[in-house]
Amino acid sequence: MPPMTETVLAPAGRSLTPVSFRRSLNDALEMAHGVDAVAAEERASSLAKRSLKKDSKVWGLKLAVSMIDLTTLEGKDTRGKVWALCRKAVRPDPADPEVPHVAAVCIYPSMVAFVKEALGDSGVHVAAVATGFPSGQTFTEIKVEETRRTVAAGADEIDMVIDRGAFLSGDYQKVFDEIAEVKEACGPAHLKVILETGELANFDQVRKASLIAMYAGADFIKTSTGKVAVNATLPVTLVMLEAIRDFYHATGKKIGMKPAGGISNAKLALSYLVLLYETLGAEWMNPDMFRIGASTLLNDILMQLRKEKTGAYQSGDYFTID
Repeated sequence: MPPMTETVLAPAGRSLTPVSFRRSLNDALEMAHGVDAVAAEERASSLAKRSLKKDSKVWGLKLAVSMIDLTTLEGKDTRGKVWALCRKAVRPDPADPEVPHVAAVCIYPSMVAFVKEALGDSGVHVAAVATGFPSGQTFTEIKVEETRRTVAAGADEIDMVIDRGAFLSGDYQKVFDEIAEVKEACGPAHLKVILETGELANFDQVRKASLIAMYAGADFIKTSTGKVAVNATLPVTLVMLEAIRDFYHATGKKIGMKPAGGISNAKLALSYLVLLYETLGAEWMNPDMFRIGASTLLNDILMQLRKEKTGAYQSGDYFTID
């Protein structure tokens, strides 16, 4: 029997919420079982100890480059800085054409049209944060309108933040409905939902927030804004990857993953790829399904690639400063 889709009354100025949405929220909460924190920590630690050598390492590093959302989210961002970042996104190492371009450039909405022009037909996507980033503490109507305007300006991807206050107070319906409304406002753009895991207290909450986001329509789930003390960690990412796996088994829908914040060296990036492969398999090992949000990671990877090619490390200032 197909799910019911009749609507229920909503507050003035808000869209109606289909009963099928509420049912999906219930599905999310039913799947939100407790997480064995000790097991998650131990498995993440064990996988992080694996190492890649020679050709496998070079392959992994180039794959990591292709997955980077090269990010600048500072109040002092200028067009000159962002233009230089776009050039680097397209050709990370001008001396080595075998290094691929990054997945996306991630910026504030006001820079979207400029970045769209700067990237041209390079294949690098335009990603923009929205919905009152990084706190998410503004009106739902403003979040939706900001999303619409950002997509209209040329964004291919929207990185939204959930209302952590609503989530932590148990108002899961509000969190779910906001994600669903923002997803609708995205139109053709992909939606990445930022959980801000460093503020969610424990792994049980991370799993619950992950499932709510996916059932509400997220195309990706993302760990962090990079604006709080604790950002992406391997154990938190493992918990989110396992939630993606369980959601896929329940629905047949593949959801992407984006750890962000604090991933600043090549060794750690490779550890995330190992974690990804061991949890979700080869079908997720591509930029369409996995991203790494970073601002300084790219330079370290370029240094490692140059080391593998020449046998000698270049100094840190050999490559442009992001």
